[in-house]
Amino acid sequence: MSKMSTDLKRHALNGPTMGTRWSALCHGPSGFDAVAVRAALQAAVDEVDAQMSTWKPDSDLMRLNRAPEGAWVTVPGRLLDVIRLGLAVGRASGGAFDIGMGGAVSAWGFGPAKASPDRIRRAMQARRMPAHDALEIDGARVRKRVPIALDLNGIAKGYGVDRLAEVLGGIGIRDALVGIDGEMRAMGLKPNGEAWTVAVEEPDPERRAPHSILSLQDCAVATSGDYRHRVEVQGRHLSHTMDPTLGAPLVKSPASVTVIAPTCAEADAWATALMVLGPDKGGELAQRLGLDALFLLRGEAHSIRSCRIGRLFGGGKMSVLAEGDWAI
Repeated sequence: MSKMSTDLKRHALNGPTMGTRWSALCHGPSGFDAVAVRAALQAAVDEVDAQMSTWKPDSDLMRLNRAPEGAWVTVPGRLLDVIRLGLAVGRASGGAFDIGMGGAVSAWGFGPAKASPDRIRRAMQARRMPAHDALEIDGARVRKRVPIALDLNGIAKGYGVDRLAEVLGGIGIRDALVGIDGEMRAMGLKPNGEAWTVAVEEPDPERRAPHSILSLQDCAVATSGDYRHRVEVQGRHLSHTMDPTLGAPLVKSPASVTVIAPTCAEADAWATALMVLGPDKGGELAQRLGLDALFLLRGEAHSIRSCRIGRLFGGGKMSVLAEGDWAI
């Protein structure tokens, strides 16, 4: 450990956002104003929520959703950045990631309103055009070619994590671990020179336990799973991840997919896309695109198998792997 590292004080900051909490762990020098830094971090995630929430009727996203098709709507820059990234991942994933699933998400009860059988039927019967075909962008303006409701829940939290990292970087903090609800981004290293450690959760709705441990430096990780955010419809527990081809929650899917990427927004979106595609098609696409991904699959007698894609997951960056793993 360097002498400089012993002069740093550990700061664990957190606050509310998007129905959960954000966190930031860093080490600051003498004079580090934790109160001011926490306020700046809170303001950053509040801005993301104000622009991208489907739970706030006055958010910029909901204003865009209410606009009629064909009408140009000027949107703020951060929302535009997330829409652009969402459309890019949508195209690259063949529509598996689709930010245009807002109608289905709401109908099935994953928004402010409860599930509605009538709206579910309409969502499943609707003729769908993927968002990357349904939206046009001209500078800071967006318009819809067809009626479509956008939902950014598969990418906004990851983008919020990136904003936390940007705020810390802007005040000279180069080493930190930031996150929102399990979506994490590692900046640099710990003061002792070690990588940041992050757990991949066991896909168990009844308890929180680590399945494996990641050592991360200058990258982000996000997990999409079937075991946390669920609703009950006619006695069945359904995952929040939507199948864009059906307008309904995934029926057969991995228990979870974890993706490591340069930014948390990318990791967040790709975890959802690979969850929809599954280990075969998703694994092939991840390998072709050079993504690092971990699929956890349910087996017999509550067992969990792993499919590992990429250099990071296949090259010794993980520990506590279960039996029955294979790598691509």
